Amino acid sequence: MENPFVRKMERHVRLAPEDRAILDGLARQHIRHVAGRQDIEGPHTEPYHTHLILDGWACRYKQFPDGRRAIVALLLPGDLCDPFAFRRGRMDHAIGALTPVTVARITPDQIGDAVRGRPAIEEGLCREMLATTAIHREWIASVGRRSAIERLAHLFCELHLRLTWAGLADGTTLPMPVTQPDLADALGQTSVHINRTLKELRSSGLVILRSRRLTIRDLDGLRERGLFDPAYLQPA
Repeated sequence: MENPFVRKMERHVRLAPEDRAILDGLARQHIRHVAGRQDIEGPHTEPYHTHLILDGWACRYKQFPDGRRAIVALLLPGDLCDPFAFRRGRMDHAIGALTPVTVARITPDQIGDAVRGRPAIEEGLCREMLATTAIHREWIASVGRRSAIERLAHLFCELHLRLTWAGLADGTTLPMPVTQPDLADALGQTSVHINRTLKELRSSGLVILRSRRLTIRDLDGLRERGLFDPAYLQPA
């Protein structure tokens, strides 16, 4: 199967065969399997590496003392868990596996070797950082100003595009292994509210969520409902 990291980088830049081989090599070293609902990187640790998601879904999250959780990013195959982590410093959040995941650990030295004399790889990583920060801004805008149904519709549109680019969507049908509590923690709502919003999207003829698969029945309608503009996912 094609390396999802290579596929994703080719959304940003044109890679030579040598570039693809280098990136593929990064994804084949220091492989680790993590069970679902376990931390890939716990809070308050000081890692000098990042992890690349090869298979499964993960998230960045913050945990409050009373047990409440805020998911601040969803991580899909091809995503770097933290593209800014190539420095020493204490983690102010945790990275957790939402499903069983396979990851590759990548160190700063490996990144340095990969970009040396390879401008396309360097440009691709820079664009990946820009895309990551753009996604963060959209999530902040969603929690701050979008309505409940706009938040969920926007998230589904974003996931559809990201999974399509990763080669993991079948047209407008995509895997949706996360739970309603996961969606609630990502959107700043309760599970009850998420359930109600899902019913509204379904009754509007926009989506069907069944057996951990999301089918978007009206993509244009869902984008309109979520005020979704995909430009932020493709930074210039």
